[in-house]
Amino acid sequence: MSREIRLTVGEEGQRLDKLLSRELPELSRSALQSLIAKGCVTSGGKALSKSAKLPLGQEVTVLLPAPAPLEVEAQNIPLDIVYEDGDLLVVNKPKGIVVHPAPGNPDGTLVNALLYHCGESLSGINGVIRPGIVHRIDKDTSGLLIVAKNDTAHQKLAEQIQAHSFTREYRAIVYGNFKEEAGTVDQPLGRHPTDRKKMAVLPHSPTARRAVTHYFLEENLPGFAYLRLRLETGRTHQIRVHMAYLGHPVAGDPVYGPKKVLSFLQGQCLHAGMIGFVHPRTGEYLEFTAPLPPYFIEFLEKLRREGSR
Repeated sequence: MSREIRLTVGEEGQRLDKLLSRELPELSRSALQSLIAKGCVTSGGKALSKSAKLPLGQEVTVLLPAPAPLEVEAQNIPLDIVYEDGDLLVVNKPKGIVVHPAPGNPDGTLVNALLYHCGESLSGINGVIRPGIVHRIDKDTSGLLIVAKNDTAHQKLAEQIQAHSFTREYRAIVYGNFKEEAGTVDQPLGRHPTDRKKMAVLPHSPTARRAVTHYFLEENLPGFAYLRLRLETGRTHQIRVHMAYLGHPVAGDPVYGPKKVLSFLQGQCLHAGMIGFVHPRTGEYLEFTAPLPPYFIEFLEKLRREGSR
């Protein structure tokens, strides 16, 4: 069934898209844009544009259509489940698996596997029945993902992401050595101006969004460094773009790294090794870790052997 949400503008001259993004963090940016484009966001019975500037106290109505059926096949694909209860799962995704079906990857994805494992028990909060995905990691990034089993869990987890209260820690091997033990990259990210498949640091773009990555040196190795990275925000390709911006692209990255790619790595050497969050039902803080995958350990040990010669 469709449902209505009523919002009240809290500040004079507030843009509609900013209001919706703040008040409805459980909905993705693209889902909100789609609702506006379809005329589902109104005031006084009139559809609003995303750039509409709203007066203080104005009431806005958001009509959320009933979730559309997901035309994706459930597939019996093994899942490495780190934790599961009635509200959510924490899954350790292997390298090479796509999270969502998309052109070029119509099946064999994490969502196909989740549909088989969970059946009807996945959230539909972004407008499609049963996707369950609260956040994503790239196809060739391994590691931990949270999956919501119901809309309430999805919404509360999305609010934590919006408030930057999730703990998300990655491990990476990057090009070059570091003099400093730790540092922070605070640079906004947006779509690359000429290559729409890529992201870029865009310090002067009004459409770029703030992105913050904290990094900690674990070990300098011959020609490379082993890092621990903590996300304060979670933008698309954030770690990969920020490390390339520093002149230390992630090893094996075919998009933001050197033209001569380390093909034996089969993608970037990046692992989402730890995640922490407040459970949406119990209020308890939970934290989970996933060990480094074999490909990462093998490369790390290879570099250490070179360094000991």
